[in-house]
Amino acid sequence: MNYEAILKEIKPTKEEQEEIDAMSDKLVGFLEETCMREGIDAKIAVVGSVAKRTALKGKSDIDIFMAFPLSVSEGTLKDTGLYLAHKCSDEFDGDASHHFASHPYVSTVIEDYEVDLVPCYEIEDGSQLKSAVDRTILHTRYVKANLTDEMADEVLLLKKFMDMTGTYGSEFKVGGFAGYICELLIIRYGSFEETLRQASEWKYGHVIDLEGYGTSSNFSDPLVVIDPTDKNRNVGAALTLGKYAEFIQSARNYLASDNKMDYFHPLSKELDKNQILDEFEKRGGDLIAIRFTMPDMPLDTLYPQLKVTTESLVEKLTDAEFNVFDYGYWSDEDSKCIILLEMASSKLNNIKINVGPKVFIKKACDNFTAKYGAEDCHIMDDYLVHTQKREFTQASDYIAHIFTTEHIGLIKVGKNLKKSIVNTYEFIDVEDIDLEFLDNFLNPGQHIVR
Repeated sequence: MNYEAILKEIKPTKEEQEEIDAMSDKLVGFLEETCMREGIDAKIAVVGSVAKRTALKGKSDIDIFMAFPLSVSEGTLKDTGLYLAHKCSDEFDGDASHHFASHPYVSTVIEDYEVDLVPCYEIEDGSQLKSAVDRTILHTRYVKANLTDEMADEVLLLKKFMDMTGTYGSEFKVGGFAGYICELLIIRYGSFEETLRQASEWKYGHVIDLEGYGTSSNFSDPLVVIDPTDKNRNVGAALTLGKYAEFIQSARNYLASDNKMDYFHPLSKELDKNQILDEFEKRGGDLIAIRFTMPDMPLDTLYPQLKVTTESLVEKLTDAEFNVFDYGYWSDEDSKCIILLEMASSKLNNIKINVGPKVFIKKACDNFTAKYGAEDCHIMDDYLVHTQKREFTQASDYIAHIFTTEHIGLIKVGKNLKKSIVNTYEFIDVEDIDLEFLDNFLNPGQHIVR
């Protein structure tokens, strides 16, 4: 297939690339001059997809790393790195904010470019690693040395395909493929289509070891991609099993499709609230939607905590014999979070069976009948059981019971979410929920096929 039309859509033009390069050079030049003038021992480097020519059009964020010698203390690295970052941002009238990864770093917007200014240590190989960000310069160096211009175009095709099928992005919210994995896949397989052909045959635990380190047995992840710059790291560690499986199936769908061009564009679909609500109605389940205020917290912390909280709530409802058919969580990433539960059964009868010991264990049975009364106990198979009144017959009542200061400890809750849930939660109508989230909830596989 000829991909020229797609590349024209997704690849920065020559003029755009020249503007990005000019801005990068300007920022690097200022930082280098500042270091020289003030006697700061740090090497400045542009890293990431911009440096590797693998940035999609419109996503040309500039990542600049300030690499300090290994002899510099961590405190000095942080202080000096942030000083240089803010000085650079101020010089070009940037709008700066602090973020935290292995080290604190500065994100700023300069002339419509999003710029990350990150302090790190200068290392030559993974054995010298002091923090995760230290590898980034090595990654950029490796990809630039092994990726031709033609292969960089293949990376763009792979990234766009993954983006449109919902499998691109290693942040927790997505759990998909990192850009660095895309580059390593093209280095391994040579082209976008060959990558898909190979992926269509992948099994659990597939291994890619470009440098032949032979360390794959140290990992048990769905996809093992040994970092060429660090034999003890799996680049695919953050890839979830679900997104791994979705990519395999989307590759198969693409290769068999007569509509390949469609895979590089968003779904052509107009969302209709009434149609979506009707679809939920046809499914016949009960919906429980819970909204609460989003605390002030980083997004890469929010989503893991939302996941833990939702899954723990589902587990507790299941233990209480409420049947959760499906569930999901969502945030507008500004002010509110939502947990959505689709219940196969949200109302129970008002009695339940309390299963006791096997009848052959006399002492345990004596204790059981002493507690509940022999006249109220009977045999079910070879178990002694007792019929008792349920405390909660409605799932929503049980949730309201759990979401109190006294009982929130019944479930695992993200530590940043606990107070907000207890103080601000409310049950809402499903029609008040974001339509795109509802559509994806109803049609979870729609993005991997066209």
